[in-house]
Amino acid sequence: MSDETVIYGRNAVLEALRSGREIEKIYVEKPPYTGSMIPIINLAKKRRILLSECDHRKLSELSGGGVHQGVVASCAAVSYVEVEDILKRAEDKGEAPFLVVCESIQDPHNLGAILRTAECAGVHGVIISKHSAVGLTDVVAKTAAGALEYVPVAKVSSVAKLVDDLKKRGIWTACADMDGTSIYQTDLKGPLALIIGGEHEGITRLVKERCDFVVSLPMKGHVTSLNASVAAGILMYEAAHQRDL
Repeated sequence: MSDETVIYGRNAVLEALRSGREIEKIYVEKPPYTGSMIPIINLAKKRRILLSECDHRKLSELSGGGVHQGVVASCAAVSYVEVEDILKRAEDKGEAPFLVVCESIQDPHNLGAILRTAECAGVHGVIISKHSAVGLTDVVAKTAAGALEYVPVAKVSSVAKLVDDLKKRGIWTACADMDGTSIYQTDLKGPLALIIGGEHEGITRLVKERCDFVVSLPMKGHVTSLNASVAAGILMYEAAHQRDL
């Protein structure tokens, strides 16, 4: 359930049902049902939400060890879009595509912060990798602080293939790496996709070799690297600044 928002506890699930929130599935302990479980079951059936009976151990696993009181509900934080949808969004605005691609970002707080900055910087959409990466979890949604309502997110199985496809469409691809050219000496105007590497390994060799150019941030202190979301934010705003000139 890594790509889903998880709600657990009788009051939380009942309020989610009453509010009309889109819920994909509700996991419940086997009957008999008593107390507030009765309206939960009735509302779920009325809304035709799939009910799945499971044991206490499974519910504890789904809730991450939280106090679930015999019920856990799951729903996607938001729906993913296709890369085509993001490009169409730029076209509809009459703007050159401005994309951010996250390769293997694993920390949900980093991804959420990147999404929040992307929305503020005018990015048309964010693309994330399917493998070894966090999806649109509830933590990501909370960290993004509402940005997921405005920034479309696509998911791809291969960032290297995505880079090839974007280049064929005339979109420049720039990955961030320590041995690159300073962003302040790089032309970031026009159709652009910024590729941000994961927290642990950075940009993979395969992706780096395919990008049009490699950019870096000048490091003037003793520390030689920045947090992924901080680096992404600086890159996005430098590109936004150049696009506005």
